[in-house]
Amino acid sequence: MADKIDLEIVTPKGRALQASVDEVTAPSVNGEFGVLPGHLPVVAALRTGIVTYRVGSESKKVAVGSGFAEAGENKLLILADEFTERSTIDPVVVKKDFDEASEKLDKLLGISELTHEQASEKKVLIERQNWLAAQLELYGEAPPATMRPFEEYGPPQSPMSEEEDGKMEPPHRNPGSP
Repeated sequence: MADKIDLEIVTPKGRALQASVDEVTAPSVNGEFGVLPGHLPVVAALRTGIVTYRVGSESKKVAVGSGFAEAGENKLLILADEFTERSTIDPVVVKKDFDEASEKLDKLLGISELTHEQASEKKVLIERQNWLAAQLELYGEAPPATMRPFEEYGPPQSPMSEEEDGKMEPPHRNPGSP
């Protein structure tokens, strides 16, 4: 069993981070997951959020956009759309961009039936808002509680069955059965 994990984060711009670490946590679409040395192989879809890794007793955090992660016994590869470290964030600019995206999104959310173009714009604005909120969180300024991880991947499925939802006829019962 390896003592360290080779952590590598890659974006479309190239390798963003490479480090030998003791543990990593990352945000998947199904919740946060952790990786320690000797981890079983796994592939996970990532949502926008914070990746935390520990080297010795020092923890470090970075923000990543959506993507994928592949973990193995001594390696974690993260392929993400975006990446940033705290030192590169200008909180004034990020907060301004967040407010602008929120204002545009609020207008679209007020429309009952969206055109295809409006629906596409809504998806882009949600992704942008999630990315800006992750940057604010990384910087230490709590973003408003507006992250929409489920909308990025589609709304959660209704817990109602198709019969309860009115989409399906109830099954025919034999006479005399309860």
